Amino acid sequence: MRQRFLRERSTSVNTERRFLFLLVLTLIIGFVFVLRLAKFQILDKEVFQVLASDQYDLEAKLLPTRGRILIKDPMDGKLYPLAGNRDAWHIYAEPKNMSDPVVVAHELAGLLGIPDVDLVAKLTKDPDDPYEPIMRDVETRVVDAVREKNLEGVGFARSIARLYPEKNMGGHVIGLVTENDQGMMQGRYGIEYTYDEILRGEQGSLAAETDAAGRRIVLGQSKLIEATDGADIVLTLDRSVQFQVCERIKNGVQRYQADGGTMIVMDTDTGAILAMCSYPDFDPANLKDIEDVAVFNNPATFVSYEPGSVFKAITMAAGLNEDKVNPNTQYEDTGSLEIDDFTIKNSDGKAHGIKTMTEVLEESLNTGSIFVQRQLGRTLFREYVHAFGFGESSGIELRPESEGDVSSLDKKGEIFAATGSYGQGITVTPIQLIKAFGALANYGKMMRPHIVAEIVHSDGTREVKEPIMENEVITQRSAQLITRMLTSVVEGVHGAEAQVPGYWVAGKTGTAQVAKERSRGYYEDRFNTTFVGYAPADEPEFVMLVKFENPKTSRWAASTAAPVFGDMAKYLLNYLNIKPTR
Repeated sequence: MRQRFLRERSTSVNTERRFLFLLVLTLIIGFVFVLRLAKFQILDKEVFQVLASDQYDLEAKLLPTRGRILIKDPMDGKLYPLAGNRDAWHIYAEPKNMSDPVVVAHELAGLLGIPDVDLVAKLTKDPDDPYEPIMRDVETRVVDAVREKNLEGVGFARSIARLYPEKNMGGHVIGLVTENDQGMMQGRYGIEYTYDEILRGEQGSLAAETDAAGRRIVLGQSKLIEATDGADIVLTLDRSVQFQVCERIKNGVQRYQADGGTMIVMDTDTGAILAMCSYPDFDPANLKDIEDVAVFNNPATFVSYEPGSVFKAITMAAGLNEDKVNPNTQYEDTGSLEIDDFTIKNSDGKAHGIKTMTEVLEESLNTGSIFVQRQLGRTLFREYVHAFGFGESSGIELRPESEGDVSSLDKKGEIFAATGSYGQGITVTPIQLIKAFGALANYGKMMRPHIVAEIVHSDGTREVKEPIMENEVITQRSAQLITRMLTSVVEGVHGAEAQVPGYWVAGKTGTAQVAKERSRGYYEDRFNTTFVGYAPADEPEFVMLVKFENPKTSRWAASTAAPVFGDMAKYLLNYLNIKPTR
């Protein structure tokens, strides 16, 4: 009896323990479930909202928006986009879901403005085709018209495309974008290329646990990292000045029947590029008609050429800085020089007798420039050429950039330094030239040219680009001397077309034969013309370069580049509200 009672009691205790264990286990499981549910409803709420949203909302979370390229208009203080974004659509077809693809093709072709024969062939070549792209980058209004027809087996995918609202404002500076293998925009050329990584932003990600069949586990681990939008790039360009420069270089190329032209305006004190434009240009929004991709290269930074007599200002500045010559130093011009079995002549082929260094620049005498180079010596002359920034990149934020070629100055033989002294046998880029003349205008201080004012990140932080002085290449005294001499050039015959009534203008012309591409020597009938100068000469506010490639109406810079410079300088002096100084 007692043993039976003990057995029954033991069984009851075991049952209670099992019940208690199951109760605790159930409570634990329930608690864990509640925690997971809370995580689902609170912590992972955004993840599930994204998963439940449509494709566009999902992409908005995971794909970054490309930053804009902005230009400032000081007249109203506003920023205007040179490059922005817009909605774009891709239209595709699913032939396997079409009962009559021919009917769909006829309807769709009419709406899209494409040959229906081609579309019929595309939609009927494979009846089991699950996906056939029809047209990319379609405007929203066209998509709406197609939607209204409710065509069987026709689908739409929303995307973002680049928008370039300011026409004819310098495609070389902006650059362009194309789609990479992942379907994302990738910058090519110009600012789009140089700052591609910053403009692009960072792509987001969504990680979620799945089962063996690939289905998402509702209460599994999830992690959402939203995309970081790209930053906006604010350029130093002045919207009004940029427009005027682009108009003038286009008109100049057409007026002088040139193969091309380039114009740059730079702030003397800071090196900020106020305008940069070349013609022929291209429209980044309309690339389908481009036949030669070479048009994408920026002539201001990528194309190097022999500058000709404009380089005499650099040679003279070096001679002044070393006290080898002064503005009144004289030499006898015999009209030609025999150097290393070569005969060097003045451009007019004449002998001019006793001339001063100021007259060397005024009359652009090759023999006078060689005289200065000889006073410096080959080694010192080469050092000054490099000090002025030739033979290396300018540092501007535009890629690709050419370094030019001054390697001939390293060769033995007097002829290379002699011809280099007046800008032949060496090659430079327009941006290098304006940088060097900027040092003459800025009292000897060489500023690095820059075209980006600031970077505005997606979180609102701003990264302002400060001016950078690279070196003091000549003294203030030497800069003032060369400026007075270059003012005499503009007051004389060769630079007269660059004058602006009421102001002193300093500058130099350059006319150079074009070197043959695949053989030695120069073309007899092809020339590049250049004018580089600054104003007002006594307190320069800007330095400007005008260059024409092979103008047909005149071979001389004095009658092509100089008048365009003078016209734009007059506009700038008025626009900048600079009072007359003479």
